[in-house]
Amino acid sequence: MISVLAQERLLGAALGSILTGVVIFEQRKSIYKSIHHSEPQPTEPIFGRNSRQEFAHAWNKSVDNTFVPVIEYLSSRGW
Repeated sequence: MISVLAQERLLGAALGSILTGVVIFEQRKSIYKSIHHSEPQPTEPIFGRNSRQEFAHAWNKSVDNTFVPVIEYLSSRGW
């Protein structure tokens, strides 16, 4: 038979392992719940509606600025 000291050490190691396992399991469970229940914020795709509208506005503005001299010239000629 093994000594009382060895039995105490085996019992302490077993209880410590069980306690560590329970703590790790509970921590993982809480982390999983926090990740699982958090709803991701919807992000707009790169070419989403707002991006396309901003691009169209910038395009129209740049075309207007580019052709202002041509329009003024044609207007002065009576076109």
